[in-house]
Amino acid sequence: MLTHLVRPLMAVGVAVAALTFTPPSMAIEPVADTAPPYEDLIARLDALPSSLEAVARYDAAVARAEQARALPNPSIAYDREDVYGTGPYNGVGNAETTLTINQPLELFGQRSARIQAARSDANTAGLRREQARWQVAAQLALAYAEAEAAARRHDLAAEALSLTEQDARGVAAMVEQGREATLRGIQAQSEVESAKAARDEASALRDGAFARLSAIAMLERPVQAIGASLLDRAPGQPAAGQDDPLAVQVAEAELDTASRLVTVEQRRARPDVTAAVGMRRYRETDDEAFTVGIELTVPLFARNRGGIRAAYAEQRAAEARLIAQKQAVQAERSAATATLAASNARARAADSGVAAAEEAYRLSRIGFEAGRISQLELRSTRTALIASRNAAVDARIARVLAEIDLARLEGRAPFGESK
Repeated sequence: MLTHLVRPLMAVGVAVAALTFTPPSMAIEPVADTAPPYEDLIARLDALPSSLEAVARYDAAVARAEQARALPNPSIAYDREDVYGTGPYNGVGNAETTLTINQPLELFGQRSARIQAARSDANTAGLRREQARWQVAAQLALAYAEAEAAARRHDLAAEALSLTEQDARGVAAMVEQGREATLRGIQAQSEVESAKAARDEASALRDGAFARLSAIAMLERPVQAIGASLLDRAPGQPAAGQDDPLAVQVAEAELDTASRLVTVEQRRARPDVTAAVGMRRYRETDDEAFTVGIELTVPLFARNRGGIRAAYAEQRAAEARLIAQKQAVQAERSAATATLAASNARARAADSGVAAAEEAYRLSRIGFEAGRISQLELRSTRTALIASRNAAVDARIARVLAEIDLARLEGRAPFGESK
């Protein structure tokens, strides 16, 4: 009978001793590479692949606009008539030779319509280039903030583990003194193991976030630390009296291009004119004479009706996109401004909550060591402290997201000045 009682008590004693002599689990990590400041990464936007792709597309559109100005190439025709016939025309002795130069003439506005459409397309590509640049900036800001938040959550998880182990050692001491039941010691050890698992999970999430930042920023070496904080930076006030957002400007440019392409298709339905000038040599008399001519296509069957209808359809689609974009941007801008104000207030409230939770935990530790409060009450204040610190990180991430949305609408880099 005594044996059955002694063995569980010995197991509990071993657990309590382990709690008593377990040092805080503050792992010593090697010094890691620190990420460049956010401003330095933003300065390298033009070297990132997405920006380079947008620049290349803009260069291609500019090249097409230059090509649109080119005149049609002339053609040269060489003819020999009255050859290999009968009688005096047997062979090539009496052949008449004609050399003709043919030049297509764009007399009905085809060239001007083509040039204007190409210029409009180049302007649209330029706006898309800017849009792509700010989209890359938004991705970079988000990756930077998420990496910093993951690093902070890892530090908080490590600190939570340290606090949990510290409380567990206090419980173990009270168990040895007979002031707490052995069950409390086992519960404390379970909390320590849960805190270790949370720290390990936070470590994995931190490594993943830094890997994403290194990939998006195209850093030569992986980073594992943030030097200059972005989460603690308060965004500026939204710009007032600004021009149309960049997304609306892009939609307007697309509509302008679509309208000019309608004109291009209409001009294609008009006749093609070709002028011909040549020189003819008469072999019999050894005389020469000029030849002139005009060739005109007759749009009898192929009047480009399908091309014109397709261009009008594209124009209507561009008009619909512009209307939708204006409505969406207006709503998104109002929402982003309100969200930014709310997230600033949320961050301030979270900081106040952290200060209150830290003081509550400090007093709880004093009360627990003096035997005035229970382990459950101490655990409750510790949990509240950990939750308040994580809430402060969440509030700052929400503020960064709101700033990213507003910057995208205003056409600028997050935490940067409006253009």
